[in-house]
Amino acid sequence: MHWSEEIAQRIINRNPNKEEYVCAAGISPSGSIHIGNFRDVATSYFVVRALRRMGKKARLLFSWDEFDRMRKVPVNVAKVRDDFEKYIGCPYVDVPNPFEGTEGDTYAAYFEKEFEDSIGKFGIDMDFRHQGEMYRSGKYRGYIIHSLKKRGEIFDIIDSHRTQDAAEGERENYYPVSIYCPECGRDTTKITALSDDCLKAEYECACGHHGSFDFSVDTNCKLAWKIDWPMRWMYEGVDFEPGGKDHASLNGSYDTSKDISKKIFGYEAPLFQGYEFIGIKGTTGKMSGSSGLNLTPETLLKLYQPEVILWLYSKTEPLKAFDFCFDDGILRQYFEYDRMLNEVREGKANDYTKSIMENTTVAGREPVTVLMSLLVQLGSVVDFNVPMLETVFEKIGSDYKYEQFADRLHRAKFWLEQCAPDQVNRLRPFRNWDVYETLNEQEKQEIALLHEYLSTSKYTLDELNSQLYAIPKQVFSDLTDEKALKAVQGTFFKNVYRLLIDKERGPRLYLFLYAIEAEKYLPLLDFSTPKTEEEATPVVVEQTPRETKKVVYGDPDPVAPVKDQIEMDAFDAIDMRVCQVVKCSEIRKSHSCLKLVLDDGIGQRTIVSSIKSEYTPEEMIGKKIIVLANLKPARFAGVTSEGMLLAATNNACGCKVIFVDDSVPVGTCIH
Repeated sequence: MHWSEEIAQRIINRNPNKEEYVCAAGISPSGSIHIGNFRDVATSYFVVRALRRMGKKARLLFSWDEFDRMRKVPVNVAKVRDDFEKYIGCPYVDVPNPFEGTEGDTYAAYFEKEFEDSIGKFGIDMDFRHQGEMYRSGKYRGYIIHSLKKRGEIFDIIDSHRTQDAAEGERENYYPVSIYCPECGRDTTKITALSDDCLKAEYECACGHHGSFDFSVDTNCKLAWKIDWPMRWMYEGVDFEPGGKDHASLNGSYDTSKDISKKIFGYEAPLFQGYEFIGIKGTTGKMSGSSGLNLTPETLLKLYQPEVILWLYSKTEPLKAFDFCFDDGILRQYFEYDRMLNEVREGKANDYTKSIMENTTVAGREPVTVLMSLLVQLGSVVDFNVPMLETVFEKIGSDYKYEQFADRLHRAKFWLEQCAPDQVNRLRPFRNWDVYETLNEQEKQEIALLHEYLSTSKYTLDELNSQLYAIPKQVFSDLTDEKALKAVQGTFFKNVYRLLIDKERGPRLYLFLYAIEAEKYLPLLDFSTPKTEEEATPVVVEQTPRETKKVVYGDPDPVAPVKDQIEMDAFDAIDMRVCQVVKCSEIRKSHSCLKLVLDDGIGQRTIVSSIKSEYTPEEMIGKKIIVLANLKPARFAGVTSEGMLLAATNNACGCKVIFVDDSVPVGTCIH
């Protein structure tokens, strides 16, 4: 049973005769709504779909928490407006739209529309609640007054979930509501007196304003989060709501709000499901719309079809993390999605796979499982020319037309150009004599035989594939060892790639040579004529400074408590020493790791470190670092690592290696 179906069954068991079940989600429009927030929507959406499959009526309630106070100015807003700090403390619905010439009168309206426009592309139907309107229309007036009357009991519930003791007088001065000041617009107010009937309050604001507030008439106030949340559960009749794993922690927001819901509002709290945060490029961490690390659904839709995004959420249980990939991991994700979809369509899928894929359907869309990797490989060679791509597909026996691969084509192009420009494959303009002249006579003979075969033969795709492996066998006919033969075949493939596209790897060679018009590449394999004037002229490569990496990080992680004390003997058992990076290189097929060869003062050792997203190999060579030298060796990405470097990792800075002053000799121990 799919996880969403298990939750749906629990909802039904709790209240089997309810006419309509309500699954809720809510987001504060603090900035662009990022894909981490989307897990809130997706989790409830899948449960709604599961309930409907079980024959129940269900709806997805979405709350725009636009009456929340503005906490800080997001990075993208700060870039266009330098005067928004003054709005901190104001409700988002009262802050002006920071982007001139765009839709939306307010800050909240702008970011709400941005999200709603993208969510429509997933086919998700939601029942929206705008909390600014709900509060200011007076719909919650009675519950606010009720909360004020129960303020002592509410304080006791909140206090029971805290580890710190309450300060003297704290209970008597506690009020579960904040008043927005009519002068400065912020919630920097403090209630100084409340009438016995809890209808009228006196307050003062940090801006200097003093005033009176009549809760039976005035509505410019808001309940604190842990009271507001259960109040809305009761008001809307919510049966299920997910939330980030931080809310699900012991004595966290849900635990506290659950007690308030039952004891103050007399409502049994809805089922709650915590969820893990989403990672990017193989890293996991909480993304924040206000910090600037705000990958939105609209941005992701430039890379992923909506069905594939839904599939990633559907196939992953809420408390497990997964990654959205900007590297070639995205190609594997498309492949796996296609495999599951084809299993369902061919009637070969099990019930669990069917449930996963049922959650990914979008009304009016019918995905075609054209291999994304093939679109990337062949598309780059023909410069994404549609008629040529259609011809290529026809030649390799996959007779796809543009309307079948159009939905993926622009995403393949966007990924290749924006995320993986190093994987763009372009035929050279003329012969690569620099490479050819480094080949030995047997390797040159291989190139001549390939040119002859391609020039004079008519062949099928399979025949071409067989011939590519047969040519090295023919030239190196004396080789009987299978391992040695595979090595020369591998070298032959590398040489062909280098001569054609200036790389040692590329698209599957037999597909590449078969699909592309032979006259385009045959001249690049023919070295029977002398160098042309163009080929003889040295190529001057203009050096351009490498662009400095621009990385926007999130909020700092909470400071971890100090670990248990240890004896000095335990520390002395750790061998940390200064090493110098002699060589550094990327590891094939690893998205996050670099291979470092180090001088440790005694000899050389190799370590593997997942710092690829932070440092290039060139940046590491020659640097002195601290290494845990007596760590038991382990294999990572196919390489044995003999130690571990020291680095500081934090959401606010990423992973930063600890470098050592150049004056410290290699091999120096750290005490």
